[in-house]
Amino acid sequence: MPTLSVFMDVPMAHKLEGRLLKSYKQDANHDKMFLAYRVCLNEDGDPWVSPVVKKILLQIAQDPSLNYEYTDGMGMKSFIQASLELLFGRHSQAIVENRVGGVHTVGDNGAFQLGARFLRTWRQDSKVVYIASFQKELHGPVFQDMGFTVHEYTFWDPKQMRMDLNILINVMKQAQHGSIFAIGNIADLNLTQSQWTKLMSTMKRKQIFPFFDVPSQGFSSGDPNEDSKILRYFVTQGFEFFCSQSLSKNFGIYDEGVGVLAVVTLSNQYLQRVLSQMVKFANDLWFNPPTLGPRIITSILCSPALQGEWKYSLKRVVENMMLIKEKVKEKLRLLGTPGSWDHITDQKGTHSYLGLNSQQLEYLVKKKHIYIPMNGRINFTSVNANNIDYITQSINEAVLLTMGSEKFLQK
Repeated sequence: MPTLSVFMDVPMAHKLEGRLLKSYKQDANHDKMFLAYRVCLNEDGDPWVSPVVKKILLQIAQDPSLNYEYTDGMGMKSFIQASLELLFGRHSQAIVENRVGGVHTVGDNGAFQLGARFLRTWRQDSKVVYIASFQKELHGPVFQDMGFTVHEYTFWDPKQMRMDLNILINVMKQAQHGSIFAIGNIADLNLTQSQWTKLMSTMKRKQIFPFFDVPSQGFSSGDPNEDSKILRYFVTQGFEFFCSQSLSKNFGIYDEGVGVLAVVTLSNQYLQRVLSQMVKFANDLWFNPPTLGPRIITSILCSPALQGEWKYSLKRVVENMMLIKEKVKEKLRLLGTPGSWDHITDQKGTHSYLGLNSQQLEYLVKKKHIYIPMNGRINFTSVNANNIDYITQSINEAVLLTMGSEKFLQK
């Protein structure tokens, strides 16, 4: 009699890759292109790596003094300290007062896994999480698996072609008291300090707990200090919060999945309590985080000369990206594409909204084989000298052919 497998009732899980990427991979068209990559690409269309990283990798490989012993659940303390100083500033009052700490996390989702588990255990009255639409696919399932109710929000106004703070404030006004708000890419939001102050007022009144996401510090303005300025403002205004700090993208070591869950509290006493629980959870989740990525980053951040080289490479990436945005806008202008395209250059960061409607986006995917998310938010480092003409001509065609027609896709 054949033995029955204990796994016979286990179904095949759906692949984690999005439907857009799956469709792109299945497309046999020679001209197809994917504009929604998460990684930063160089001018040749390959994943960007900071030049100083390759230099440090050689040094690490030849260093006989390295100790490869297990780390504890918190991770490499020198790496955590260097990362927190990058995020909040070396002379941050909160760091001086020792009320800022962190835990070394694994992968882009590690900090959210750790933070969600902590909040579910120790803040059980907060059962609702609000998460930005562009974060939901990646981080939403983490909160859902922990038993949170997840609501999606957006603050991009497609009619005005800009980020609208009032949309976000209205969401917060209607949010459940004491809820959690995942706020991603704070430097890309392009809000003034007075606008943030207005937002903070609503957050304090509703006792909303912020869970920030800083996935690529330095890729918004070209200056890591500038990109975390608003986060530091939250610290000075007496907020307690979590912050997922991913350090893979801005160093170009994507496969290392290096991150930190930063914790800001009102006192060192509270910080020590929180971190003790975090380490317990981290031990349950991964016990010993990998150290190659943190060694690379720590070596760079702890050397003024190397850190200067790294910051220069970030600045070059942002300058090239802004130049691409300017070229896209100018080419659309020269093609006579209807509408204003200033919103392309008004936005910060590697990922920005094109401002196209659903019909135009569908046309680009189905007719031109240009794969763009239905929110119209693309990775502008995916645009380069080799494809910019095809992309802009296709956008122009999509806009012209969809004006006043609702059945163009059926032709």
